[in-house]
Amino acid sequence: MSGHHHHGHDHGHHHHHGDPANHGRAFAIAITLNAIFVAVEFGYGFVANSTALMADAGHNLSDVLGLMLAWGAAILAKRAPSRRFTYGLRSSSMLAALFNGMLLMGACGAILWEAVLQLIHPVPVHGATVSVVAAIGIAVNGISAWLFMAGSKDDLNIRGAYLHLAADAAISLGVLVSGLVVMATGWIRLDPLVSIAIVVMIVLGTWSLLKESLRMMMAAVPANVDSRKVEQFLRGRAGVTDVHDLHIWSMSTTETALTAHLVMPDGYPGDAAMDDIARDLRQEFAIHHSTLQTERGTTDHACCLTQEQAGHDHDHDHDHEHEHGHEEHDHGHRGHGHAHHH
Repeated sequence: MSGHHHHGHDHGHHHHHGDPANHGRAFAIAITLNAIFVAVEFGYGFVANSTALMADAGHNLSDVLGLMLAWGAAILAKRAPSRRFTYGLRSSSMLAALFNGMLLMGACGAILWEAVLQLIHPVPVHGATVSVVAAIGIAVNGISAWLFMAGSKDDLNIRGAYLHLAADAAISLGVLVSGLVVMATGWIRLDPLVSIAIVVMIVLGTWSLLKESLRMMMAAVPANVDSRKVEQFLRGRAGVTDVHDLHIWSMSTTETALTAHLVMPDGYPGDAAMDDIARDLRQEFAIHHSTLQTERGTTDHACCLTQEQAGHDHDHDHDHEHEHGHEEHDHGHRGHGHAHHH
């Protein structure tokens, strides 16, 4: 490699709105409120013979678990890198966001099952008790969700917690309305129907969280980064004639990393020029950790990942043509360092 490696780091100087450290108090309050509410709701649901309330208590319990998961991940994300975990434990926040989405989907499945059973075998419901408990639920979940609202825009982990709580507030609202209508009309099938409608809403809301956290786990370019613009930006730097091996991925739910090879025929431009590139990547594209390698372009470099792929494709074609007896095939292939002549 004709290379200098340059690292642009940003550890702790760049304030992020979704900074999980700011949410310690929010997590503590929300977990305490929700844990107390789960016990109250399950008790009253049992007394009032409302499967909707008991199912909701079960769902709220998944909330408490989801919040603890998100809080744990937020704390782990702050851990300093070690020899074993050279990025620290930042990616735990992506795992928590993924689990939170899966937990929410599981809870939705349980509520749906309960609701269908209740539609088939309706049970008389104590509307007044249900309504009062649901009203408390709206307050508990509403306050808890509000605590996370600000951070939910920038941090997928916090957004998972926020969505979970907001979904619960919506469920409680639905239960409250159905409780009041059941009191007024005696139409007990409304209770499960409302549950089903809310489940559909939550699934639609959670889908993007699941999709985004899965993409993060698969090291996709984050949704807020346009890789084409990043490549154009790097190609536009003084002295750069080509860019390859460009990789952009999420280190955590709030931080992005980049590696790239810059072909610079005139040689390494100096640390100051490289520091400027790292700073611009941070400011313009929110890429917090960039590693740039410079090359003179005197040898033929290509990303080993694309070479391997080309190699597999070529071997496949090669075998395929052998089967069909084609002999007019002249292919020099760099990926495997040899050429075939037929």
